[in-house]
Amino acid sequence: MGKLQSKFRKRSDLYRASQGEKVDNTFDSQVVQYEPAHHGSISTVTNLSPDLCVSGGSDQAVVVYDWKQGRMCQSFQGHNREVTKVMCYPGSTWIFSASRDKTVLMWDLNQGDEPIQEFCGHELVVNGLAISPEGRKLCTGSRDNWMCLWDIESAKCEQRTNISRNLVTHVCWVPSSSSLVQTSEDKTIRVWDSRTWQVTNTFPAKQYIQTHCDVSPNGNYLVSSSNGFGGQGCEATLWDLRQPGCKVVEYRGHLQTAACCMFLPTPPDGAAQVATSSHDGSVKIWDQNSAVCSGTLCLDGAGPLVSLAPTDSTNLLCASFNNGLHHIQVGHQAQVFGAESGGAGAMEIKVVSRF
Repeated sequence: MGKLQSKFRKRSDLYRASQGEKVDNTFDSQVVQYEPAHHGSISTVTNLSPDLCVSGGSDQAVVVYDWKQGRMCQSFQGHNREVTKVMCYPGSTWIFSASRDKTVLMWDLNQGDEPIQEFCGHELVVNGLAISPEGRKLCTGSRDNWMCLWDIESAKCEQRTNISRNLVTHVCWVPSSSSLVQTSEDKTIRVWDSRTWQVTNTFPAKQYIQTHCDVSPNGNYLVSSSNGFGGQGCEATLWDLRQPGCKVVEYRGHLQTAACCMFLPTPPDGAAQVATSSHDGSVKIWDQNSAVCSGTLCLDGAGPLVSLAPTDSTNLLCASFNNGLHHIQVGHQAQVFGAESGGAGAMEIKVVSRF
């Protein structure tokens, strides 16, 4: 029968803002416009340091950007197709980038503009990328159904497992653990043991493709997001990893595919929160435990919002197909800026800059 055909396409050309279409929210005059990080759609963004982010997209570049100062620090060129994921190892200058060219490249911000390591072996686009807590192993997952474990120093593939129909969409490592979690186009979430390279738990399949996942800093919870359309699917789901397969709550409100879901750093004396972004052009902030939506920010004309990177409890970076990267500021207990009104007690969510 061949490989499962995907119903989940990240086709940036389908979401270009049409000529004359308004390309941001109504508070555009308040948004600072910096030098663009990329030319084209952006697929992924993550944090390298409190001031620096790393992003990748259709222009095949891996860009390091100082989002506080609004300046590009480095643009790495090495992939020959779209960059799908970027990942950094905390406390270091290491950067890993995955691509539709089937490779993963490793870069060091302090070692020139050439990749310092290359990980080759996948047969299709690499969508999953995770680094072990001690920084010695790299996990990659692909639409070719393979999950691979690599030694970072030697770039040798130490473990490989192929599971039929496991078209990997995202991978994340559980903090301070030997476990990994991955989402798939087969609508399933799998937990892996990196020591045996075996699946230890498989969650009950959701109704729609699972697009992304994130693990809470304490390692107790997982949030995953769903493909969908017309408000069907399009949700994020909170799971208890201490009881694998135990669904806690669902976050419903997006009208199209929920492309990304992230735990936000908890502010002092504040409630735990989850952020989601969607192909419907909105970012939503949710109370983690009650699943109440605290606020919504709509970025008109930005197209699908496919990646989020929380920098702290009040700042969030968001990647879009049409309008580059957005620095979003999340406040508390105020009227929402440039967003749907969340009613009394809604959060202030506004775009501060775009680059």
